[in-house]
Amino acid sequence: MAIVTVPNIREAARAALETYGAAPWIAGHVADATAHSEAHGNVICGLYYLESYCLQLASGRVSGSVEPLISKPKPGAVLADARFGFAQPAFARALDTGIKTAQAQGIAVLSVAHSHTCTSLGYFTEQIARAGCIAIGLTNASAIVAPPGGSKRVLGTNPLAFSVPGPDGLALHYDSSTSAVALGKITMAKAAGEAIPLGWAVDADGVPTTDPEAALAGSLASAAAYKGWGLGLLVEVMASALTGSVSSRDVKGLKLADGPPHDLGQTYVIVDPGTFSDEFAAQLADLKAAVEAQPGARLPGASRAPMETVDVPDALWELTLKLGA
Repeated sequence: MAIVTVPNIREAARAALETYGAAPWIAGHVADATAHSEAHGNVICGLYYLESYCLQLASGRVSGSVEPLISKPKPGAVLADARFGFAQPAFARALDTGIKTAQAQGIAVLSVAHSHTCTSLGYFTEQIARAGCIAIGLTNASAIVAPPGGSKRVLGTNPLAFSVPGPDGLALHYDSSTSAVALGKITMAKAAGEAIPLGWAVDADGVPTTDPEAALAGSLASAAAYKGWGLGLLVEVMASALTGSVSSRDVKGLKLADGPPHDLGQTYVIVDPGTFSDEFAAQLADLKAAVEAQPGARLPGASRAPMETVDVPDALWELTLKLGA
């Protein structure tokens, strides 16, 4: 393993993206998100994605130079049209308008349309919360989840994230897919020759399976069966139908070098916590105390802190440096 500082990860990612054609300001935002994921242990959304970003820049699957279009179609709505570019710079261009709109009206909806995968959804809700507002985020992905009782892929892992501001940073931070498990856990089980638990996936006929190979030929299951399926449908509506972006069924493999743009959407609900009551901070403190009074219990994200250095697999770090050479 290579022990790498987070600033070095950011700089290496930025250099790679610029080498493959991203404008400096765009490369900077994507590199920030990459380094942030690594700093919080979310390795799937960090350097693991960098090579695909670079190859997709080279093939034209994602634009590294397009300027997002920001508009307000209605007083409480902010739209960032990414124009088949990265999600991070499109969100960055619209964030200030979204926050100011929520502060003025109590609530706002900020949607990003026609973008590359946003990768880590919580990266965006965290920024909203650090600006003092409650944030709920939703995005879809390429189809991998079948409906309960079904056998055909309809939804992506369709994550949902929320972040809540507190007096000293984030009071709550939650980011999870609505599928039972990440696809990577099944590929890892296959590589290790291990079975997977029932409830993770179904085979091509829709039958629950413990065989990772059969699962990869079939579909993932939703978390908590119909409960997770319902949340996944909500995410699909808010991310795809609401923004006019592509449905999960029509997204090609997110890491394929060639092909049509991802054309994904994200929607963020932004709420000013002082809109209805001045009891927000007190209620939040009371909730925190009730949870933390129980040994071993904590609120999600309560003890979350970024690492200063990260263990990166040698081959991945060598590839990262090579991409930016």
